[in-house]
Amino acid sequence: MKFRNALVAATILALPIAAKAQPIGGWYIAGGAGANLMLNENVKINSVSGAGGSGHFKSTVGPAFDLSVGYGLGNGLRAEIEGLYTYNSFNGVSGGATGGGQEQKFGGFANVLYDFVGLSPYVQPYVGAGVGYLWAKEASLHIDTPAFASSAANDTEGSFAYQGIIGAAIPISGAPGLALTVDYRFVGMTGDRNYSATLNGGAARYKLDNNYNNIFMVGFRYAFGAPAPAPVAPAPAAVPASPVSRSYLVFFDWDKADLTTRARQIVAEAAANSTKVQYTRLEVNGYTDTSGTPQYNQGLSIRRAQSVAAELVKDGVPKSAISIQGFGETHLLVPTGPGVREPQNRRVEIIIK
Repeated sequence: MKFRNALVAATILALPIAAKAQPIGGWYIAGGAGANLMLNENVKINSVSGAGGSGHFKSTVGPAFDLSVGYGLGNGLRAEIEGLYTYNSFNGVSGGATGGGQEQKFGGFANVLYDFVGLSPYVQPYVGAGVGYLWAKEASLHIDTPAFASSAANDTEGSFAYQGIIGAAIPISGAPGLALTVDYRFVGMTGDRNYSATLNGGAARYKLDNNYNNIFMVGFRYAFGAPAPAPVAPAPAAVPASPVSRSYLVFFDWDKADLTTRARQIVAEAAANSTKVQYTRLEVNGYTDTSGTPQYNQGLSIRRAQSVAAELVKDGVPKSAISIQGFGETHLLVPTGPGVREPQNRRVEIIIK
């Protein structure tokens, strides 16, 4: 299928400009355009005289558009409200009859999606499902056979709808928060819809039931407040090692900034040893693993450094001699991908200089 091949090509072409994939934490907007391959739609014609018939309309490929607003929890889960519009023409009827018309669908969905964090550094697959309500507006519906001629008035009927979604997001390098999205969705409408019609000049109605759609979309998504990529640090200039520099590592439980018993022992050891050397300052640097959003991790690394600094002061180190920094999920002790809970990366380093 040409359109499906185009989606694959768009994904491949976007990879050279892709940035590191990160879970969304906060508000975002998204929109896309694509094609709707609507399956044949069943129709039954009934008149007050008892005449009628049945068959199905054959549809052509038509355009589809969507727009959504959502919120990400920072752990891969997202919830959003989406508006959807599709248009298809009918170019024939089964059973040798002639006929045609047009159908427009429009409405909204409440969707829940999950981004698979850590599967790939540059492409983030996602799946989702949604429920909502769609209106189907029929125009110029008509079916003609040797036995009868019928037509339906322009009319709009609605019903509950559902959808399943599978796709991938490719963050764009140089534009924090912006990502190219490619997805497929299956959309269905429930129940029957009845439209007023005429049959051989008399009153009748068209009853349309199944309405199934295969929609392929390409679009963009923008997450508000996404952090800028960390600049590549230049290679540090070589400096002679200080003979009195000494460092201590204090580790933390996941998503915690309070000190364990073992952590307090290490801080006490660092405080005691600082009195045995002539130091100019104590650097207290906090770090996290890659689970959680970069913004949250930055704050957590600072809180961990503050906990260690407070314990150093309690153990006799002058507060004025301590400098505190938080580095978030940068400078990993154990290199990992995004979204990984690595105990050795959840640490504070005390450096005595």
